[in-house]
Amino acid sequence: MSKRSRQGVILDIIKRHRVTSQEVLRELLQELGTEVTQATLSRDIREMRLVKIPDANGDSHYSLPEEWESTPPLQTLLPTLFQSAEGVGNFLVVKTLKGGAQAVALGIDWEEWPEVAGTLAGDDTILIVLRDVAAVPAVRERLEAMAGTGAD
Repeated sequence: MSKRSRQGVILDIIKRHRVTSQEVLRELLQELGTEVTQATLSRDIREMRLVKIPDANGDSHYSLPEEWESTPPLQTLLPTLFQSAEGVGNFLVVKTLKGGAQAVALGIDWEEWPEVAGTLAGDDTILIVLRDVAAVPAVRERLEAMAGTGAD
């Protein structure tokens, strides 16, 4: 089964069932004849931007966030909005076109890169807080590659 088909099945399951864990989701997929590893399922959940939301009883289940449809993936945003990135200590200052910082910061947050502790966005500037100063060049290069600017 292709990734696209599998993610379609996952989406259908999420819409029909209150899925409380990756294991429950994996079992439901298995009942439908789709075998998937935990690593693949984790990647699918991240790529599909599924989030856990609490219900009235305080239990959590997977859902699509409201902003899912209005927030394109980072690799779609960066080629049009990215201007530059400059490292300062364990921070990365990213410049975007006017009005683009919020969407790009949200896209970075969705990526859940392990090097990134968090983002703070203004109108055309994003402050990315990195866990280690050594990660600054790699994250800058990743953003530039996604934007299609790359290092000269």
